[in-house]
Amino acid sequence: MDFQQLCNFTTFQELWSHYGYGENFPDVIEQEFSRIKGITYLDHAAATLFPESLVRDHCRDISSNVYGNPHSHSPSSMLTHDTIDRVRYRVLQHFNTTPEEYSVIFTSGCTAALKLVAESFPWRPESDPGSLFCYLTDSHTSVVGIRGLTSSLGVTALPVLPLQLENKPRCEPKDEDDTSQSPHLFCYPAQSNFSGRKYPLSHVRGIQTRSLYPACDHPGRWFVLLDAASFVSCSPLNLRDCPADFIPISFYKIFGFPTGLGALLVHKNAAGILKKTYFGGGTAAAYLAKEDYYVQAENISERFEDGTVNFLDIIALNHGFEALHRITGSMHNIQQHTFGLARYTYSLLSSLRHGNGKPVAQIYAEGQFESPITQGAILNFNLLDPNGQIIGFSQVDRIACLYNIHVRTGCFCNTGACQYFLGISDEQVKRNLQAGHVCGDSIDLVEGQPTGSVRVSFGYMSTFEDCQNFLQFVCECFVEKPVTLDPERLHELKAASATSQSSKEIPPLKQTNREENKVAVKPIEASLKGFVLRHLSSKETAYTLTNIYIYPIKSCGAFEVHDWLLSPQGLQYDRCWMVVNGNGVCMSQKREPRLCLIHPQVLIPSNRLLLQASGMDTISIPLEKDIQLDFPRGSVSVILLFPFRVETVDCGEEAASWLSAFLGQPCRLIRQKADFTREMKKKRSSGAAASVFLSLVNEAQYLMINRASVELIRNLISSRQDSLESHQHLDTQNVISRFRANLVIAGGEPFEEDNWSHLIIGSTQFTVLGKCGRCQMVGVDQETGTKTKEPLMSLSNYRNGKVAFGVYLTHDLSEDSPSSSRLSAGCFIQPKNHNS
Repeated sequence: MDFQQLCNFTTFQELWSHYGYGENFPDVIEQEFSRIKGITYLDHAAATLFPESLVRDHCRDISSNVYGNPHSHSPSSMLTHDTIDRVRYRVLQHFNTTPEEYSVIFTSGCTAALKLVAESFPWRPESDPGSLFCYLTDSHTSVVGIRGLTSSLGVTALPVLPLQLENKPRCEPKDEDDTSQSPHLFCYPAQSNFSGRKYPLSHVRGIQTRSLYPACDHPGRWFVLLDAASFVSCSPLNLRDCPADFIPISFYKIFGFPTGLGALLVHKNAAGILKKTYFGGGTAAAYLAKEDYYVQAENISERFEDGTVNFLDIIALNHGFEALHRITGSMHNIQQHTFGLARYTYSLLSSLRHGNGKPVAQIYAEGQFESPITQGAILNFNLLDPNGQIIGFSQVDRIACLYNIHVRTGCFCNTGACQYFLGISDEQVKRNLQAGHVCGDSIDLVEGQPTGSVRVSFGYMSTFEDCQNFLQFVCECFVEKPVTLDPERLHELKAASATSQSSKEIPPLKQTNREENKVAVKPIEASLKGFVLRHLSSKETAYTLTNIYIYPIKSCGAFEVHDWLLSPQGLQYDRCWMVVNGNGVCMSQKREPRLCLIHPQVLIPSNRLLLQASGMDTISIPLEKDIQLDFPRGSVSVILLFPFRVETVDCGEEAASWLSAFLGQPCRLIRQKADFTREMKKKRSSGAAASVFLSLVNEAQYLMINRASVELIRNLISSRQDSLESHQHLDTQNVISRFRANLVIAGGEPFEEDNWSHLIIGSTQFTVLGKCGRCQMVGVDQETGTKTKEPLMSLSNYRNGKVAFGVYLTHDLSEDSPSSSRLSAGCFIQPKNHNS
């Protein structure tokens, strides 16, 4: 039995029988989530997807009803007030509790709910005797962040390892009256957002009754904050079984919409301890402006909802509950469905082996996906190469984008779990920071050790095809052929599932790795790891500049020139304009590949910029005239070009109409303001000039590539066997155009330019700032606007996961006569190596 035979729905059913919500599940997915056709979305733990009917019904609701400010008493305001109260009740009903037991305080999200508790909890400093802030190390940053507030108050923070919570002996429950003693807060996640591990909800009562560490070691009154944000996205939470004092949630984790709306559920026994210092509109029963006199609202929801709540989004929750129930029936059904998908993916991924018998993935989980009671619909892992070395998560992410597979990478705002599973010491975290790695960046390996991992997560609308697409992607791109499997392990998985097809515990599965039981699979794609291509031409001693390209409009087509002036910001008119969408956000080929089909031309003698595209009349705008005077709409605006803010001017209605018609969406053409200067965000090399000014480029003034490097990659593409795109033979010019360089040179060996520190082109000296890290944008065919997996696949394989191609340059113009500096195609280049 080969991999393709195992990667089917029959195998899924043998591993887990619960799938979907009835026979019409495929039809519902097509109707409600048509926008994700062709996309494999596996990042539901970050944000799940909303059904189209939710937004449609919400829009119809607020379009046909008049909802006023709930603080007034008009009919429209009372409608809002009553609707919000109805939503509060539905929220509590969803968690199997009532307004007599819990109150709902609406916040901007889970983090805001956590912050509310942190700022309102009656902390006592250490000398009082003091309170304790305790948290499980497998907690989200927003939970650990409470420590920042407590430390300033002199409150002791006590991190608790999961093993401590499990292995410490339980104490006899203590029911003595501790109301007059110090209040303590213990925080733990119902489900780890890193690994999907579910922690026992019984810990809530264990802490409250002081029968569980650390409560049993510290007298006082113990309150429990149960971080349920990750848990409630795919699992039912019954607050009658685990009456936590504070439960923060975010609704987009459940419904997908609206974002920016969460809640803090507060138990009636804990409501009285929360104290406020700031009071906003609607929170006061009475106050005086000239005297320090304030009486808070009696109702806890009104007391803590400062100002006017986000009432239109709160109303959307009504439609969220309706859609969720209509599509799935219950949270229990969602739990069964999503766990089955995660279990199946885990089973096959953990069974995959390279051709040499070594595992393909290192999975970070405490168990083996035995039961939805102990494991959520999250699978965290790193992929391994045939030598057992970890493949950086950035490489996996970039290649996944080529396949339209959406995953999450990094540490997921959970440093504690990341350190535990990846074996990263505190000292290593500090060294990684010194090496330039910060949370959220793409530095995936430091000194060969991983800084994060890959996470896939499932939502109630996820399908078996999502699992299938992901597993086939892993096999095609990261498994050395022939693929091998451990059939005995899969047999054990199936046997275990057959004995328990309910939500009850499934017996643990043995880890096996038997050489004699491996099954060879027909290769899907030839591995290019370590592929070395002999350069066919003899070594060149002369280097020449063969091509010069400018890109007048950022992310649009190239304009080739042969002799061109250098400006203080780079090549004159290079990326001086850009297209923004209706919200004023810069558009790029990553999201709108058809931008490459727009071909700007700079006509200096006539002082015009031409815009040309197939099927469109050519239009022009001035190069240098005062755009604000020429076009009445033209006005200075600020555009975010991460991480900079750029002052721009609008180029008028004609250009906006032309672009909107061609791209099929509202957009405008803007230009960087003439007197606005932007310095390079950081010096990438110690040899960089003190002040380097940029146009609308992302990184540096110039990007240079070498034809020898292009030829190597092109030959690699041609040599790939059994490729899904083997019929697409890319010629040299096609590959050059995809890398969108300003300067193309010839001479020397492939990637020789990586070792240069300086070079002189003609009579102008340039400093090399570093290599250009590539993304999926190089997969856009600049002639057709279609997306392909090449050349990024071959580049990644050849460079062992690193996808750098080309180098950034900055020029060293003469202060006396910068305007006289020019570049001409055909001029000679004198490079200088770092070690010379």
